[in-house]
Amino acid sequence: MKTIIFTARAAKEFDALPAKARREVGSSLNDYAVTGRGDVKALKGQGGFRMRVGSYRILFDEDQVTILAITITRRSTTTYRR
Repeated sequence: MKTIIFTARAAKEFDALPAKARREVGSSLNDYAVTGRGDVKALKGQGGFRMRVGSYRILFDEDQVTILAITITRRSTTTYRR
């Protein structure tokens, strides 16, 4: 199991999510940390990955032991700009 770490920005965005979305995002991150399965793809043209959870996107980096959640936002035209 990998350790999930939130950046300050991601923690603030996670706390601002509606309760149902917060449960879904948290559950999806935990499932990915334990099993390595989820709707995850590598980002093109930049480092990192994205996880799709309904209409939300989690942008993150990972190594052998940690998942660093960088941002959690609703899908829009500016979602993948960092």
